Amino acid sequence: MALSSIFTARNGITRVATEFQRFKAEELSKYAQSQWRLLQENGLSERKEFVEISKAAVESFARSMIRSDSELIFAVDRTGALAMTTADITATPEETRLLASLAGRQEEGWRQVRVGGIERVGQAVLVAPFGWYVLVTSTRDSFYRATDQILFQSILILGLFAVLSVILLVLFSGYLTRPLRAVVMAMRGIIASDDLSKRVDLLYRDETGELGHTFNIMTGELQRAYEQIKGFALETAIAKKRELKIRNIFQKFVPNEVIETIFQNPESMLVGDNRILSVLFSDIRGFTAISERMRPEDLVEALNAYFSRMVDVIITRRGIVDKYMGDAIMAFFGAPVKHDDDAYQSVMAGLDMIDALVRFNDEQASKQRAPFRIGIGINYGVVTVGNIGSEKKMDYTVIGDMVNLASRLEGLTKLYHEPMIISEALHRSVEKSMPCRMLDRVAVKGKRQGVRIYCVRRELSPAEEEGWGLHELGLGLYYGREFGKALSCFRQVEQFLPGDTISARFAERCRVHTKNPPGPTWDGVEVITEK
Repeated sequence: MALSSIFTARNGITRVATEFQRFKAEELSKYAQSQWRLLQENGLSERKEFVEISKAAVESFARSMIRSDSELIFAVDRTGALAMTTADITATPEETRLLASLAGRQEEGWRQVRVGGIERVGQAVLVAPFGWYVLVTSTRDSFYRATDQILFQSILILGLFAVLSVILLVLFSGYLTRPLRAVVMAMRGIIASDDLSKRVDLLYRDETGELGHTFNIMTGELQRAYEQIKGFALETAIAKKRELKIRNIFQKFVPNEVIETIFQNPESMLVGDNRILSVLFSDIRGFTAISERMRPEDLVEALNAYFSRMVDVIITRRGIVDKYMGDAIMAFFGAPVKHDDDAYQSVMAGLDMIDALVRFNDEQASKQRAPFRIGIGINYGVVTVGNIGSEKKMDYTVIGDMVNLASRLEGLTKLYHEPMIISEALHRSVEKSMPCRMLDRVAVKGKRQGVRIYCVRRELSPAEEEGWGLHELGLGLYYGREFGKALSCFRQVEQFLPGDTISARFAERCRVHTKNPPGPTWDGVEVITEK
């Protein structure tokens, strides 16, 4: 009876440890499946670099599950080659062949393997999306050490008991069987109730007492391991919920460094914050007319190709695509990760978008389709950035008056015949890095205060340098009310920049103000009534 209980207890203890390993294997498989679903949902499952990132995430998750030096989690492909491991190991050719055989049969469950010259036992699970056969293992010695020790001590004690019982059957039978019955009853109670908190009362300081003491140590360790399992399960559930929330917010068009920053400190991006950053708006000119001349399927194909090019540019420049508004794009630079050159990168993104449009229109022409023309407006200043919306729908976005001005600047590109216009605040941040030209002082719709607006180039030709220099000189004279001298400067601009609409606009204003001088409150601000 006692021997049977010992074996039953041993099997029960082994079952707990086995279930612990099965739990780890299932959690690892679930995590790998979630990584693969994430790749598929974002259309990245065919891109090797993103698949490798997901594999690295699974390996990192596996490492977080390791609790002792005796544990090892590794994966092999169909050839038996190691594809992932939580420790440095090297398999012999014979071991590789055996692993390949196991991977080929794809049999999951309890397995005994030899790898790196060490016998191991553990749970096997197939992670099909990555082509992995994963084993969550412990060394065989460490896995069976506690139960083997109990078995050995129990058999030894029972053997002594049997010998002594023959000699002193009548005299000492009750004395010797009492502590053993206590151990057996405690074991049965644990097996029946799965309550690892139960302990054996130590009645004597002899072998039976040592057995009870060892049993109590073992159950204590198992209880502590069980608590760790529960804690790990809770942490896993919380981490998964946090990861899903963050990925729902940044599931598309987010640079990798942003994702890493968020996972290191996810709570920070869920709180509103006032921050200085750049906001970019772009819009396709005359899109309604273009769409009326194209078949729906051609229009969708063209728009997808256009957005793909523009978004790639924005992401390359560390920007975040906030939203699409029909044929328009809104993006921002400087959140959630801030860089010292966010203003510069936003302007370069606008210039890159203009260059990308040229290549896009070449493709359009090859398909006998109308070219696209775009306008880009960029502003720089303080906005409120954070997770905004309701419990059912939230977006990580930016709001504020500075955002509205960026949208108005995009609209002004039509009036001033410029592909991109930036604000005065942004000009102050980039004027030392690239040539800028002041276009006007304007009060956009809904505003009374005027702001300077500028266009930007990567570099200027000699003719443009001369023309822009005369234009700047003319602006100083114009705002100083010397309209005759200013008119002469603007006329000279035409010699270097034939067909320049900006200098022609100011030349016409000079003629009007020369005939009808403005009043003393005139500040040169043009009030724009259109969006």
